[in-house]
Amino acid sequence: MSRFAGIAERLREGLRRSQEYLATGLGALLESDRPIDDALWEELEELLIAADLGATLAADFANRAREEVMFGTVTRAGQLRPLFRHFLVDTLAAAAQPLDLDHRPAVILMLGVNGAGKTTTAAKLAARLTAEGRRVALAAADTFRAAAIEQLQRWGERIGVEVIHQAAGSDPAAVVFDAVKAAAARGLDALIVDTAGRLHTKTNLMEELAKLKRVIERQLPGAPHEALMVLDAPTGQNGFAQARMFHETVGLSGMALTKLDGTAKGGIVVRIVRELKIPVKLIGVGERVEDLQVFDAAAFVDALVPPA
Repeated sequence: MSRFAGIAERLREGLRRSQEYLATGLGALLESDRPIDDALWEELEELLIAADLGATLAADFANRAREEVMFGTVTRAGQLRPLFRHFLVDTLAAAAQPLDLDHRPAVILMLGVNGAGKTTTAAKLAARLTAEGRRVALAAADTFRAAAIEQLQRWGERIGVEVIHQAAGSDPAAVVFDAVKAAAARGLDALIVDTAGRLHTKTNLMEELAKLKRVIERQLPGAPHEALMVLDAPTGQNGFAQARMFHETVGLSGMALTKLDGTAKGGIVVRIVRELKIPVKLIGVGERVEDLQVFDAAAFVDALVPPA
């Protein structure tokens, strides 16, 4: 059996804390014989906000639920749970977009602040693509941290993927230039570029990342084909500010949300989709290589809010 099998089970396991938080709250709140009144609506919105789904989404669901009550399709509090599940799937469906790998090489730029799991996510994605039979290379463009280069090299040895790198302190643009040239010359299927999350110089990080993107595009028109921001799910509101900044400067094609297993507020995924309008392409639900998964809206909702 492939190590990437059993995705649904790993997803449930990774989202256990979030699921327990929401399930306990919804179970207590939506007792089948409880009257649907103003107190229920208020408590329901408070629960959804506390689960990091956001005030806007909480209000939208409450409004939709009120309409169902008004039309008589919902008459008991217990019926609100399946309605909420359908609401989440509808909200997330458009955001579940596959990675754009229809190029040779497909260049994937990994972005994000230090500590979000960017380097590890780049390596796990390389392992996933390799397991699918693709020829992949990693580029260590976070040259401002020697530890980042070494970490990526160790990952490369572990998963059997070449890491294109230069010495610490080298120009990241030079690393990217060489990596794109090598990937194209070798006919690789994908090149995954790890980037800096902060700089030790006065150079603005966003300017540096925009420069990297321009270098890639000059080398390979149309690339990078993916600009993924790796976001630590437990960061909450700070993560929103980071994502907006990266999106405005570099132009994100999607999000890779990590450490969902480390938070009881997995609802942040829904909030990102709803408020930032950025697709979620990958989620990380554990430390293992196979715990990086392609985002699937229905599977995510089943893990987050299972049927009663």
